Amino acid sequence: MSLNSTPSSERIHIAFFGRRNAGKSSVVNAVTGQSLSVVSEVRGTTTDPVYKAMELLPLGPVMIIDTAGIDDEGELGALRVEKTLGVLAKTDIAILVVDSTTGKAPADEKLLAEFQKRKLPYIIVYNKADLTGIPETESVHEIYVSAKDGTHINDLRELIAKQVRPETNPKPLLADLITTGDILVLVIPIDEAAPKGRLILPQQQVIRAALEEGAIPVCCRDTELALTLKKLPAPPRMVITDSQAFGSVSKTIPESVPLTSFSILFARYKGDLETVVRGAAALDKLHDGDKVLISEGCTHHRQCNDIGTVKLPKWIRAHAGCEPDLSWSSGTEFPRDLSQYALIVHCGACMLPPKEVQFRQEIAREQGVPITNYGTAIAHCHGILRRSLALFPDVLHILDGKDDDHDQSTAARP
Repeated sequence: MSLNSTPSSERIHIAFFGRRNAGKSSVVNAVTGQSLSVVSEVRGTTTDPVYKAMELLPLGPVMIIDTAGIDDEGELGALRVEKTLGVLAKTDIAILVVDSTTGKAPADEKLLAEFQKRKLPYIIVYNKADLTGIPETESVHEIYVSAKDGTHINDLRELIAKQVRPETNPKPLLADLITTGDILVLVIPIDEAAPKGRLILPQQQVIRAALEEGAIPVCCRDTELALTLKKLPAPPRMVITDSQAFGSVSKTIPESVPLTSFSILFARYKGDLETVVRGAAALDKLHDGDKVLISEGCTHHRQCNDIGTVKLPKWIRAHAGCEPDLSWSSGTEFPRDLSQYALIVHCGACMLPPKEVQFRQEIAREQGVPITNYGTAIAHCHGILRRSLALFPDVLHILDGKDDDHDQSTAARP
C-alpha cells in the first residue's frame, strides 16, 4: 500500500509522552519537520492527543502521536492524563521526553515503568541539550537533543527507525486460508446503512488480501447471492459475508461451502479469536437487567436500522429471551472499568490497531468479563457459530463437548 492509502490501523504508532513544558511538542515538530503541535511557554498547551500520519524510513508508514502532559493538574487535567495513558494501548514505540535541565521526575519514572511492563520499545529523549550540554555516555535507550537548534534530531529519527520493528499485525487476514486461483464470494449488502459510493474498510482489505494471493474475489449483494452461485463454474472456496446478512446467506449457500464473515476474519486478525468465541457463550446466560456494552472502534453517523444500535440489540434480545440493559461506546471511549458488565460485544475493530484491540480484550479477561464481537455474536444468535468457524479448526474445541442443538439453536431461552 502507498503512504496515503495505508489505513491508520495498519501503521506503526509512535507516541511521545512527558511532563508539561518538557518540550514534547517541540520535539514532535522537529522529528516530523512540520508544525504538528502548538508550541507555547504556557504549561499544558497540548490538551488532547494529536495524530499525524507520515513516512519514517526504514519503518515505513507510521502514526506520530503527541500527548498531553502526564503531570497535568485539576479535574480537567486528570481527564487529559487519562486520555494520554489511553494512548499507551495503541503504542508500538514509546518516546519519553524529559527536560534535561531538571532530569526525570517521579511521573516520568512511573511512565517508564509502564513502558517496561508492557514490553514496549522505548527511547528517553532529554530535550533542551542546548542548555545543559551532552554527556559523553548515553545508554541505548537515551539520547540528548535540542528541539530549539536541531541538535541530534536526525540521530533521534535514526534511533526511532532502528527500534526493533514492531509487527503491526503478524497474523494473516486471509493468506493462510486461500491459494492462487481460489474463487471467493464476498457478500456485501447495499442498504440504507451502507456508506454512499464506497466499500467499508474490512471489505476493501479482504479484497486486497485475496488479490495479493492470486485468488479471485467475486462481490455481490445478498439479494444476488443465489444467482452468483448459479453462474460460477464451480463452488467457491468460501463465502465471506457482512455479519448482518448471516441469516439469509447461511440459508442460501450449500452446507459444503465454508462460510464466515468479515467481522470474524478481523476478530482473528486484530485480536484473539478464542477470546471472542468464548465470550459468545455469555449470550446464553443473560438475564433481565444485565448490563451489556456494545462498543465500536470508530465514530460514524448512525443510519436507520443501524447494526450496532438496532439490529444487534434485536438479535440479542431474541436469542437471550430477556431485556438486558444495553449501553454503547465508540471511538476511544472504551471504559477501563468493565466490572459492571455481564458482556462486551465489540465491533470488528477495522479502524483500531491490533494493540488496542488486544488491550481491550486483555482488560476484559483480567476483570473476568466475557467479550465477543459482532460476527461471533450474530453467528451465535443465528445458530451458525460452529459453521462460521469451520475455517478455523483450532478454535472449534471451544464448542466441542456441547450439545449441537444447544450450539445451533436460535430459540430464546425459557
